[in-house]
Amino acid sequence: MTDASDAAAATPYRVLARKYRPQTFAQLIGQAALVRTLSNAIQAGRLAHAFLLTGVRGVGKTTTARIIARAVNCIGPDGTGGPTIEPCGRCEPCLAIAADRHVDVMELDAASRTGVDDIREIIDGVRYKPVSARYKVYIIDEVHMLSKNAFNALLKTLEEPPEHTKFVFATTEIRKVPVTVLSRCQRFDLRRIDAAELARHLTDVAGREAAVLSDGAAALLARAADGSVRDGLSLLDQAIALAAGSIEAEAVRAMLGLADRGLAFDLLEHLTRGRIAEALALYADMHQGGADALALTQDLLELTHALTRLKVVPGAAPLELLPDTARERAGVLAEAMSVAALTRLWQMLLKGVTEVQHAPDAKAALEMLMVRLAFVADLPSPAELVRRLQSSGAEAGTLAPTAAGPAATAGAPAARTMRAEPAGEISVPSAPAGGGAPALARRVEPAPAPAAGSPPPADQTDPRSFEEVVALFGARREALLRTQLAANVHLVHFEPGRLEFRPTAAAPRDLASRVGDLLRQWTGRRWVVSIASAGGAPTLHEQARATAAERHQAAAGHPLIRAVLDTFPGAMIQAVRDLTHADDAPSADGSDPTDDAEETGDPP
Repeated sequence: MTDASDAAAATPYRVLARKYRPQTFAQLIGQAALVRTLSNAIQAGRLAHAFLLTGVRGVGKTTTARIIARAVNCIGPDGTGGPTIEPCGRCEPCLAIAADRHVDVMELDAASRTGVDDIREIIDGVRYKPVSARYKVYIIDEVHMLSKNAFNALLKTLEEPPEHTKFVFATTEIRKVPVTVLSRCQRFDLRRIDAAELARHLTDVAGREAAVLSDGAAALLARAADGSVRDGLSLLDQAIALAAGSIEAEAVRAMLGLADRGLAFDLLEHLTRGRIAEALALYADMHQGGADALALTQDLLELTHALTRLKVVPGAAPLELLPDTARERAGVLAEAMSVAALTRLWQMLLKGVTEVQHAPDAKAALEMLMVRLAFVADLPSPAELVRRLQSSGAEAGTLAPTAAGPAATAGAPAARTMRAEPAGEISVPSAPAGGGAPALARRVEPAPAPAAGSPPPADQTDPRSFEEVVALFGARREALLRTQLAANVHLVHFEPGRLEFRPTAAAPRDLASRVGDLLRQWTGRRWVVSIASAGGAPTLHEQARATAAERHQAAAGHPLIRAVLDTFPGAMIQAVRDLTHADDAPSADGSDPTDDAEETGDPP
């Protein structure tokens, strides 16, 4: 017993990720396309001079590079073999490369040797033939870390290397590798390992280590590894040390700080049904049991994604890691929720992941997120809310009758119907002018300008007001002068043939003469345009802004709008429109009253 203990103590322990590193292409898992391509290339004698392997961490890039080095240098047990897809592992080149002591296979870590001097050593050594191997193989790991000068120094050698030299590059950041290097290499993208395939591999490794790994535990480890074999084996190493023989899902869940997936589903169901008290109580129990707040938030996000897929494509999104009863409940919950509610849940959880990750107290951040989710679950959609408010308002007599309802009282304007507007805006009926709720502002579209060179309309040949003068300049496509008249002119006196105004400091000096000349050309009569030094009404733009502000304030006091703003905290009036005036015309200055309303009201 003592001798055995001494022998065990003398043998250093090797972690599973190193102990079970693949030695042949056949032992690589999840990289069928790579293995098939290299197998065909070796059998056909079409080996490239440079390979570039890319993929996430732990999928086998460096391992594949070493297998390539053995494959091209293997001489077989009898010493007469050639390049092969199945290195024997018994000849001197195979053993030396596996032990990382072969003089002709050099591995460079570009993360620590990034300069041009390091690459110059490679360039100088490339000229000499191999000492004992068939090919010199240069393996550069994390090649994207090389400096720009180092890449440039390597280009010529990489494009025309000697026949006895092979380059194998590995990187996790393929976008940082210059395109000039990419074009000189055969590129292979190593895939993430599928969770089911990785779970089978972990179960097999656990069996070799005399440990029993349950299916649930293997699935949890594979999901936590996120497609990385090395991460999965490292977690398995930790789980074996924790469980000492039999590894169950509960032990792995406690080790990873994960919540029971069934409990996570219960939590999501409470939140989507608005049961905040039950949700907070359940999370308190889960937190006490060791559930990590960030991992739980990510679980809720994954479950939301699965429910959405079940909703849009029933039966196409199996929920792994859930018991059968929970899967049935998932189908029922997905059926009961709308796609809009699911996408809203997804967006809130997606933002919540960042909040939980960066919050000083992750537990408090998750609880606040749960409160938002629970209260949002009870909110109706905007369309449904409008229907409810319209219905309840009509029953209470607070809304004007619709066009299909009773006739309007004598002297009152015709009734207006409610209509949905684009971009989430809400239009409401205007109240009669004689009383009730304040009338709402109306939005009109500018009339199209006539074609260039066409005669002016008959009603504009002799303007009867200053507003018609401004409209005439807009109709004749004198946009600059129209804007000057609307924004920089205080009207003092107007009568047909005579115009007197006080210009602002921003108005051009020759405004009066230019206006008089154009009016004389368009109307065929002499116009006297004079400038006053004082007095005058507000500019048309100032009048429009004041009117729009009054309409905005009137709209904010309307009962229906008030109810919408109270129901949706943070909502604001963006535009006020009257949808029913058929005889509306654009304002004199061609501006949109709602645009001015936005300037004086709440910011959009």
